Order: sequence, then structure tokens, then C-alpha cells
Amino acid sequence: MLKKRHLFLVLLALIPFSFILTQCYTSVSADPRGEVYAGSESCKKCHGDVYTSYLHTAHFQTSQLATGQNIRGSFAKDSNSFSFGMGQKIVMEKHNDSLYQVGYINGTKTEAEPFDVAIGNGKAQTYLYWKGKMLYELPVSYFEALHNWANSPGYMPDRMNFGRPILRKCLECHSSFVKEFPPEKGEFGFEKTSLIYGIDCERCHGPAANHVNYHTDNPDDKKAKYIATYASLSRTQKMDACAVCHSGNKNIPQRSSFEFEMGDTLVKDRTQPRVVPGTGNMPDVHGNQYDLLIASKCYTMSKMDCGNCHNPHSNAKQSMAVYTQKCLSCHSQTGHNFCKMAPQLGAVISKYCVDCHMPNKASNVIRLEASESKVKVPYMVRSHYIGIYPEETQKIIELLKGKKGI
Repeated sequence: MLKKRHLFLVLLALIPFSFILTQCYTSVSADPRGEVYAGSESCKKCHGDVYTSYLHTAHFQTSQLATGQNIRGSFAKDSNSFSFGMGQKIVMEKHNDSLYQVGYINGTKTEAEPFDVAIGNGKAQTYLYWKGKMLYELPVSYFEALHNWANSPGYMPDRMNFGRPILRKCLECHSSFVKEFPPEKGEFGFEKTSLIYGIDCERCHGPAANHVNYHTDNPDDKKAKYIATYASLSRTQKMDACAVCHSGNKNIPQRSSFEFEMGDTLVKDRTQPRVVPGTGNMPDVHGNQYDLLIASKCYTMSKMDCGNCHNPHSNAKQSMAVYTQKCLSCHSQTGHNFCKMAPQLGAVISKYCVDCHMPNKASNVIRLEASESKVKVPYMVRSHYIGIYPEETQKIIELLKGKKGI
């Protein structure tokens, strides 16, 4: 009897221990990228101000779960449709708690697909929907210049279609991670629950679990450990951290961009710059900021990098005056590298550095049209080729003459 009682007590004592072991072996990282990732929420405790500021940036909001709160277009009856002509029309509709793009041909409903994912939150916003494991682009997007709906990029403006598939390459620059099913095994698509929306902290700074664990245990150590910091990188590393998504598709490596971490370089993957100043070989202004910038004299004759003008942790929608001051920090009359138009136009010219030397240009790869009118609406992007644009110079001269009443 005593032996049985002793055995019972031993077994009873082992229960908590076995529970702990079970928890250890069955625990799964909350981050689909693996246990070395801590998730952006873990950054908030020590970097609260930076974290809160970053939530409002275009990078963080480059993709979101589509909801009635963040879809920018209207669902009001008088402004919730886009006509492709020939009786084809998409109507933005709300059914119960869900939002849909509904296709009609001559008034007959043909297809309805939900707003599942919102891409972009600045000049334009396009939308994706899930069908099984596959993601597809919805045919109508929101365009800020129109304050209205327009045809989605990649779709013809006169043909209603719901069938454009979204490839991994799209998500590599509009999300932080998604697990792709292996096409070589005959599977296509993505694991829906693995999609991490937006560009999060660890997409740029790399896996942070070790960093978080160390500084949680050592709060008095203020020197960053086990994390990539921008200040510690070489110029090439800094530029390549941005070039992953801002150097055009032709310069993207064969490996997945999700594998790139801050501190890596693209030297083995990059083709030669395709920019030839003064020729028609200039790449499109959309998505080619890196190639355009490195061909500029401001870049080749200095040590500047993207961080000289851009703070990725704050909303980039600053006034031109803010960016102009960044130009004037290098260009001055005492430095003998000031604008040559200054003697003719006076000091006021310093307000127009960016508009004159980095003008907004129409993208040739994104084409949009207004509903029914079929008026082509240019998608304007600020060129990152810093140079002399005679037509822009003339615009500024005329503008200043008008202000002076000349």
C-alpha cells in the first residue's frame, strides 16, 4: 500500500513537468517566417515613438486587409461604378458586411468578387481577392488624381476581366512575407494565413527575436545587439536595401526578395544600370528610383544615399520646402555649386529646386482611364534622375514671371 502511495505521489509530481515539456515541443512561432522573427509588435515597447510614426507611412500601408475603413473609393450610388463601354460595367457593392466588385453586362450580373486585400494608400489603391490558394487583381482601382475609380493596372480599359493572377514578385514589394506553394510539385498559389501585410520592421532590419530577447534581459545595455542598423552599413548596403524594391523588375535577383536582409548586397544579381542620360533609354519613373538616382551627378559626385532625403520611419508626404532645404544643405553660393538661374530669377528660385530638377513625370507602364470618357489620365511619379530639364525650367520661369507681374 505504501509503495502504491509513493508511486502515486511521484506521478502527481511529474504532471506539471510533463505539461511544460509538452508546451515546449508543441509551441509554434507566431511569425510565419520562423522563430528567429519576433514580429513588429515587439518593437513597440522600446521604440514606441518610431513604431507609432511608422504605422502611418506608405511602406507600412503598402498592403492591408481590405475593410470599409481603408478602402478609399466610394460605395455611394452616384459614384460607385466604372464603365468599360459596350454594356460592361463594374459596380462597387456592399452585401451584408462584405464589399464586392460586381460585373454586369447589359445589366445582367456576371461575376462578383470580394475586396480582400488593399494595395497602396497614396496616389492610387488597387485591390486583390482570394480564390482558393490564388490571389487575383480586381479590375477597378481607386485613383487619387481623379478622386474616383479607374481601370486597374494590367487590365484593358475597354474589357471587363477578373482574371489577372498575382505573382510572388508583386507581393515581394507589397508585403513582408507570404509562403508560396512549390510550383514544381504542381501546386500554385499562397498560404493565405502566412501573408504579413505591409513592409514591417523586420522586413528591413532583419529577424529580431535575438535582439528583443537580449535587450529584454539587459535593459541597461543601449548598444543595439543582434540587429542590423542603418548607420552601420556601407553606402552600397544602404542603397541595396532600397534597391530590392526600387530598382525595377529587371534588376531583381533570381532568388526571392523575401530572402534579402539589410546588410546584404545585390552585386551578384544586379545588371548594369540601364540609364543613359540624354537618351531615350531612361527607365520608367515608377519603381526605378535607384537606377535613376545613381545616374545623377548629385549621386556620382558625392557620398549621398537614399537616407539623405528620406526618413523611412515617418510619413514621406512632406512639403517641397522640406526637400528643398535638403538640396540647399549641399548647394550654396559660397560653395560655388548653386543654381545658375539664380542671378536671373533671384533667391526665390531656391523654393523650386525639386520641381525643376526632379519633376513629376508620367509613368509609361501604368495607364489609367476615367470611366466612360476614356480620357487617359497620367500616373505621375517624381523622377529620381536629378538633372536639367529645359521644359521644367521654362515652366518655373513662366511661373515666377507671372508672380512678379512681368
